[in-house]
Amino acid sequence: MIILQNTSSSQTINFIPREYETSGSNIYNISIINETTNKSVYDVDTNSFTAVDYYYQYSAVFTLVEDTFYTLTIKKSGNVIYKDKIFCTNQTVSTYSVNNNEYDEQETTNEFIVL
Repeated sequence: MIILQNTSSSQTINFIPREYETSGSNIYNISIINETTNKSVYDVDTNSFTAVDYYYQYSAVFTLVEDTFYTLTIKKSGNVIYKDKIFCTNQTVSTYSVNNNEYDEQETTNEFIVL
């Protein structure tokens, strides 16, 4: 799963494709679909992947909504070469909590008597 943020800055996606192409003349289609609304939020044809060792990088500005899941699909000539999920959050990944700033501690007046 890829973690991205709700920001207007450029973000980078790292991925390992199903097949590698040595020539740089290929056109790839990158599609990001919101899983809740099933609407496309990003759909671009590009050939600007950066090869780093055994994986590729792609950087762009993505318009994403916080706390939402997306499906990322990368195609070459109509064939899917990479598919993954994206989760958008502005929390740090190491301290992520689904109850962030939403949990209210409950007080109780129950008193237990131990005999």
